[in-house]
Amino acid sequence: MTVVKSSLSSDEEKKLLSLFGRVRLHLLYKASVHGYASASFHQRCDKQGPTLLAAYNKSGYVFGAYTAKDYSQSGDLVSDGEAFLYSLGNGKGNAPLRVASDDGKYGFTDGAAGPDFGALKFLNEFIHEEDESEDEEDDFIVASDPGTGFTFKPVDIHGDDLYLTEFEVFRVEDLGGFLAKPWRATEWTIERKQELMMKIQEYKPELSGVTQARVLLVGPVGAGKSSFFNSINSLFRGHMTSQAISGVCGKSVTTQFRSFPIRAGRGGKKLPLVLCDTMGLESQPEAGLDVDDLYNIYKGRIADRYQFSPGTPLQEDAPCFRKTSTLKEQIHCVVYVFDMCQLLCDEIIEKMAAIRKKTNLMNIPQLLLMTKVDEACPLVKENLSNVYRSEYIYKKAQQLSTALGIPLCCVLPVKNYSEELELELSTDLLLLNAVQQMLHYADSFFENQPESENDAEQEMLGIVYNRN
Repeated sequence: MTVVKSSLSSDEEKKLLSLFGRVRLHLLYKASVHGYASASFHQRCDKQGPTLLAAYNKSGYVFGAYTAKDYSQSGDLVSDGEAFLYSLGNGKGNAPLRVASDDGKYGFTDGAAGPDFGALKFLNEFIHEEDESEDEEDDFIVASDPGTGFTFKPVDIHGDDLYLTEFEVFRVEDLGGFLAKPWRATEWTIERKQELMMKIQEYKPELSGVTQARVLLVGPVGAGKSSFFNSINSLFRGHMTSQAISGVCGKSVTTQFRSFPIRAGRGGKKLPLVLCDTMGLESQPEAGLDVDDLYNIYKGRIADRYQFSPGTPLQEDAPCFRKTSTLKEQIHCVVYVFDMCQLLCDEIIEKMAAIRKKTNLMNIPQLLLMTKVDEACPLVKENLSNVYRSEYIYKKAQQLSTALGIPLCCVLPVKNYSEELELELSTDLLLLNAVQQMLHYADSFFENQPESENDAEQEMLGIVYNRN
């Protein structure tokens, strides 16, 4: 499963956030998903800056520890004047309990084992009851030793219940404030919206035989690919639509390759743009979109409504396989779609690296959409036009750019329509700016095609591609 979600309830998350200033919690590690082992913890949580541990026990208590320092397996006792233990109780309206260290500077032992805050040690012990069957999993427990660095009553922190049902680690990210200057200049006016809509509708590829730019959306399950198409379609229809199947699910909602044309109004003229949707990427090797299928999608050899088979590449004798394709059937721009609120795991980054390599070899221009920017940052949720003034959004754009090898100029923040019933100007402008960039990048693809002496020769030699 690609979408890894925290077990915190919304109320529990609010209580945790109340222990800090303006921050958000970014899930790094979930023991039930990534493994109940110190090695798995260190792989995902070392050198991540300030982190918060959340342990869930069988009595319903949520408790843990915070440090502002890095884990690095140095073997040292790390001093941290900001470290504390906490408990949210067992969900019965308790106010958060915060316990500072006894000397005001005790932090944690930075070893190769699990997080060790002296009074609380995590990922260190397992118990297996003798009367349990061999098929039963070991019980995961936390070691509690009040007075070692931190003093508390066990009943107040964990209710004297050391048996855990889950253990999570979050990076505590400072949301910052406003940048001194927006990192991109944008007009937030109805006139600008009308101008962009007109430019998009009047766009024409400068290549004979091609009338529409074909843009492929690629990204993890739940990133918002189908929702992006629905949002663009809604914008040009003038009301909310749901032509592409979208939703919240651990597995890909999209199971077919789809090519979606867009019309300006009901029954209106088709736009010179086709958005192509694929099955979502998943972390497991044999799940989600098969990376090998992308070559055939890029070359236009897979027909609309092809049914994906997770982990199984397309067979050349399949009914939907085209042995020849034309330039107008190929992909002219690839757009990676990522949810800013999702955990970007190593497996997805590795798959993206393979996709990027394949795409670069085929000289297809690429962009990256950051979705759910409003959910990621309160300043943007308050006013979407703050998106280019938000220090947090700018930092996340830089991080994604670095992690995926996409230039920052190719990273575009957007908000898809999800719960709204009416169109909203700021949302429309971010969406339209993204589409305009897609058309510009498709032009780059067309300009890279070999020149021919005349249109007839181009039709014969430049547009039709036989199978290699």
